[in-house]
Amino acid sequence: MAEVGDDSVALAAALAAGDRRALARAITLVESERAEDGSLSEALLAAVLPRTGRSLRLGVSGPPGAGKSTLIDALGRHAIAHGERVAVLAIDPSSPIGGGSILGDKTRMSRLAAEPASFVRPSPSRGALGGVGRRTHESLLLCEAAGYSVVIVETLGTGQGDHAVWDNVDCLLLVLIAGAGDELQGMKRGVLELADLVVVNKADGENRAAAEQAASELTAALGLAPRARSAMGERGVGTVSAREESGIAPLWSAIEAHVARARASGELERRRAEGEVRALDAEVERTLRERLGAPELVAERRRLGALVLEKKLTPREAARKLIERLG
Repeated sequence: MAEVGDDSVALAAALAAGDRRALARAITLVESERAEDGSLSEALLAAVLPRTGRSLRLGVSGPPGAGKSTLIDALGRHAIAHGERVAVLAIDPSSPIGGGSILGDKTRMSRLAAEPASFVRPSPSRGALGGVGRRTHESLLLCEAAGYSVVIVETLGTGQGDHAVWDNVDCLLLVLIAGAGDELQGMKRGVLELADLVVVNKADGENRAAAEQAASELTAALGLAPRARSAMGERGVGTVSAREESGIAPLWSAIEAHVARARASGELERRRAEGEVRALDAEVERTLRERLGAPELVAERRRLGALVLEKKLTPREAARKLIERLG
């Protein structure tokens, strides 16, 4: 255990010094599914916790093709130009067959990744739900411990079930494009209801008028929802062009203003507290699933399942007996 403690202290010290390679190693460690890495990652997170919680946490979601990565590239460089240090956690979908991930978002943020004050980390989702990876919460804490004043989480972009990213950020930005009616319909019961700010991207060239019309229609639609109205304020849904980098400064100001209002009202503290509790719940569920995957419990589950099929046990009784085996 002393060796684990020594390793975690050394890695925590390197993080505190702003070592980007140490941050990359730390995220790899907490993402590891190897049992032998568990104790070290827990010790590391415990060591860095006092240095966390000071960053502006921004989530960016939207349908595929909306230009999220290009927008983050522009937003991140704008923030750096104004004295911030920016970390990006870009979540990529994992293959359901091989489990691998393309991890291509970093190539679309090449200018931001080249900035000394930035850190861009693509991570596979590994089947996690909610638009983020299994260890996004811990990775976010590590970025804060490394001194990044802004941490941006780019979701999978499916538009469904982005509740998990909302739990992890102070402001959730939804990025849309003109003509995305089908995508918007599919997102209606998901991230659209959670978004704190909404922008229509690709407002440039021949698409500018369509983007402005889409923003006007969205402003009217979101005005019907009290939450959306309070989140958008008087500004409504804006337009940006990540490619031309127009509208970036007003968007960044809107993000900062939203977080400032949330902090002043106490909503930011409540939101983060609720996120921590949900992170605990998710960890409990994950731990239980892992323990239920032990060979002896898999065999017991099959035995109890057979008794349920034979109508010798009810599902409730079988579940209680299985949980009792966990000890």
